[in-house]
Amino acid sequence: METLIDWNDFEKIDIRVGTILDATPFPRAKKPAYRLTIDFGPLGIRQSSAQITHHYSVDKLKGEQVIAIVNFPPKNIAGFQSECLVLGIYDESNAVVLLEPKMPVSNGLKIG
Repeated sequence: METLIDWNDFEKIDIRVGTILDATPFPRAKKPAYRLTIDFGPLGIRQSSAQITHHYSVDKLKGEQVIAIVNFPPKNIAGFQSECLVLGIYDESNAVVLLEPKMPVSNGLKIG
Protein backbone atom coordinates (compact mmCIF):
# COMPACT_ATOMS: atom_id res chain seq x y z
CA MET A 1 0.00 0.00 0.00
CA GLU A 2 1.18 3.51 -0.78
CA THR A 3 1.89 6.04 1.95
CA LEU A 4 -1.33 7.59 3.22
CA ILE A 5 -1.74 11.35 2.92
CA ASP A 6 -4.23 13.63 4.62
CA TRP A 7 -6.56 16.21 3.11
CA ASN A 8 -4.04 19.02 3.65
CA ASP A 9 -1.50 17.13 1.54
CA PHE A 10 -4.03 16.71 -1.28
CA GLU A 11 -4.96 20.40 -1.18
CA LYS A 12 -1.32 21.32 -1.91
CA ILE A 13 -1.53 19.69 -5.35
CA ASP A 14 -2.84 22.05 -8.03
CA ILE A 15 -4.37 19.90 -10.78
CA ARG A 16 -5.85 21.68 -13.78
CA VAL A 17 -7.25 21.03 -17.24
CA GLY A 18 -5.54 22.43 -20.32
CA THR A 19 -5.63 22.11 -24.09
CA ILE A 20 -2.61 20.96 -26.07
CA LEU A 21 -1.69 23.68 -28.57
CA ASP A 22 1.35 21.94 -30.03
CA ALA A 23 3.18 18.64 -29.78
CA THR A 24 6.60 17.89 -31.26
CA PRO A 25 8.94 14.90 -31.07
CA PHE A 26 11.60 15.16 -28.37
CA PRO A 27 14.56 13.14 -29.67
CA ARG A 28 16.94 14.33 -26.90
CA ALA A 29 14.86 12.68 -24.16
CA LYS A 30 16.23 9.40 -22.75
CA LYS A 31 12.92 7.62 -23.36
CA PRO A 32 10.62 8.37 -26.34
CA ALA A 33 8.68 11.55 -25.55
CA TYR A 34 6.96 14.61 -26.96
CA ARG A 35 7.33 18.27 -26.04
CA LEU A 36 3.87 19.66 -25.38
CA THR A 37 2.66 23.27 -25.30
CA ILE A 38 -0.50 23.45 -23.18
CA ASP A 39 -2.97 26.31 -22.67
CA PHE A 40 -4.19 26.53 -19.07
CA GLY A 41 -6.42 29.58 -19.63
CA PRO A 42 -5.88 32.17 -16.88
CA LEU A 43 -2.73 30.34 -15.71
CA GLY A 44 -1.12 30.85 -19.11
CA ILE A 45 0.70 28.55 -21.47
CA ARG A 46 3.08 25.93 -20.09
CA GLN A 47 5.38 23.32 -21.58
CA SER A 48 5.75 19.69 -20.62
CA SER A 49 7.74 16.66 -21.66
CA ALA A 50 5.50 13.60 -21.85
CA GLN A 51 6.36 9.96 -22.51
CA ILE A 52 3.16 9.28 -24.45
CA THR A 53 4.49 8.21 -27.85
CA HIS A 54 3.10 4.66 -27.70
CA HIS A 55 -0.60 5.55 -27.96
CA TYR A 56 -0.47 9.09 -29.42
CA SER A 57 0.87 10.87 -32.50
CA VAL A 58 1.71 14.58 -32.53
CA ASP A 59 -1.16 15.21 -34.95
CA LYS A 60 -3.69 13.45 -32.70
CA LEU A 61 -2.60 15.42 -29.61
CA LYS A 62 -3.22 18.93 -30.92
CA GLY A 63 -6.50 20.23 -29.53
CA GLU A 64 -6.85 17.46 -26.92
CA GLN A 65 -7.60 18.42 -23.33
CA VAL A 66 -5.39 16.92 -20.63
CA ILE A 67 -5.10 16.94 -16.86
CA ALA A 68 -1.84 18.16 -15.31
CA ILE A 69 -0.24 19.14 -12.04
CA VAL A 70 0.76 22.78 -12.47
CA ASN A 71 2.49 23.62 -9.18
CA PHE A 72 5.64 21.51 -9.43
CA PRO A 73 8.82 23.54 -9.95
CA PRO A 74 10.13 23.47 -13.54
CA LYS A 75 12.26 20.42 -14.31
CA ASN A 76 15.11 20.39 -16.82
CA ILE A 77 14.73 17.38 -19.09
CA ALA A 78 17.51 17.12 -21.67
CA GLY A 79 17.81 20.91 -21.91
CA PHE A 80 14.02 21.48 -22.00
CA GLN A 81 12.13 23.14 -19.14
CA SER A 82 9.09 21.01 -18.28
CA GLU A 83 6.68 23.29 -16.37
CA CYS A 84 3.88 20.88 -15.51
CA LEU A 85 3.25 17.16 -15.14
CA VAL A 86 0.67 15.71 -17.52
CA LEU A 87 -1.21 12.85 -15.84
CA GLY A 88 -1.94 9.45 -17.26
CA ILE A 89 -2.52 5.80 -16.47
CA TYR A 90 0.10 3.11 -17.09
CA ASP A 91 -1.55 0.37 -19.14
CA GLU A 92 -0.62 -3.33 -19.06
CA SER A 93 2.39 -2.71 -21.32
CA ASN A 94 3.54 0.25 -19.14
CA ALA A 95 2.57 2.78 -21.83
CA VAL A 96 0.76 5.95 -20.73
CA VAL A 97 -2.91 6.59 -21.45
CA LEU A 98 -3.72 10.26 -20.84
CA LEU A 99 -6.32 11.39 -18.32
CA GLU A 100 -8.82 13.58 -20.17
CA PRO A 101 -12.15 15.20 -19.28
CA LYS A 102 -15.12 13.31 -20.70
CA MET A 103 -16.54 16.53 -22.16
CA PRO A 104 -14.96 19.88 -23.13
CA VAL A 105 -14.41 22.28 -20.24
CA SER A 106 -12.70 25.66 -19.89
CA ASN A 107 -8.91 25.65 -19.73
CA GLY A 108 -7.51 26.22 -16.25
CA LEU A 109 -10.39 24.71 -14.28
CA LYS A 110 -9.23 23.02 -11.08
CA ILE A 111 -9.58 19.30 -10.51
CA GLY A 112 -10.66 18.27 -7.02
